[in-house]
Amino acid sequence: MMGEFNLINKYFVDRQAQRKDVILAAGDDCALVEMPENVSIAISTDTLVAGTHFLADAPAAWVAHKALASNLSDLAAMGATPAWVSLALTMPEPDEAWLAPFCSAFFDLADYFGVQLIGGDTTKGPLSITLTVQGFVPKEQALRRSGARVGDWVYVTGELGDSQAGLDVVLDPNKSTKPFAQELLYRHFHATPRVLVGQAMLPYASAAIDISDGLISDIQHILTASHVGVSLDVDALPLSKELIQFVDDKPTAQQYALTSGEEYELCFTVPEEHKGAVDTATAHCGVQVTCIGQIRPQDHFELHASGEPLDWSVSGYDHFKES
Repeated sequence: MMGEFNLINKYFVDRQAQRKDVILAAGDDCALVEMPENVSIAISTDTLVAGTHFLADAPAAWVAHKALASNLSDLAAMGATPAWVSLALTMPEPDEAWLAPFCSAFFDLADYFGVQLIGGDTTKGPLSITLTVQGFVPKEQALRRSGARVGDWVYVTGELGDSQAGLDVVLDPNKSTKPFAQELLYRHFHATPRVLVGQAMLPYASAAIDISDGLISDIQHILTASHVGVSLDVDALPLSKELIQFVDDKPTAQQYALTSGEEYELCFTVPEEHKGAVDTATAHCGVQVTCIGQIRPQDHFELHASGEPLDWSVSGYDHFKES
């Protein structure tokens, strides 16, 4: 059986070109990096646990993509440019048949975004993956949750709800024969972090968050931090044709869009004076950006369609809420 250090050397060391700001990566007690001038360091840590975030028999390459994409999405939400990542991997046994595709997909995505693995840890235990990513954002320009003001417009990137449909297929194999089930399953694991959109919106957005627990839950974090309310137009929610056919009606698809977790799209707010700049600023990003509502005074929360209020009772994902 391969030992820990042989495993690290074979699968994690010398897999990437060295960034100029990395003095020392894996191989010592600590990594050494240099911080550019006039930037703040954005740092995010996420853990994915087998049985909670993915099934143990999920394709290793898909798990790797999901793990890194979820962390990069946090950087995107603050407008940060990804730079470094560390990985703590816990496995029952050093399974090379699992590690090879995991590492291949992990480094493919890391290289695409210019992120270098600078260290981490491997240990024996139930399968789990913990990543810490770090990136740069110009000083005092990071997008936060606390900047939304009454009158700002609410935007989201991409299409919402597909991840939940893919999770349905994971949890209920009987749904694998429904229209577009396999495509939606793939999308559940293969989110695209909206790094370019986050960077493009630095001069214009007043607040931002990534959608990891469902739009209806995550926008509440902006409302709470900014002391505001919101009115959301359910008819404006961006839906894929695959989702609508999978669930078989548009209102159900809209509820998926409101509650679907692990989307890793961005939700951000834009003041009226910058609304006209959104399309131009994001034109090079290659991603759909949709206005879905407007910020209202504190304690106002409304879902509406065709101008009429909706009384839907919907909620997003909570790790500690009993199902």
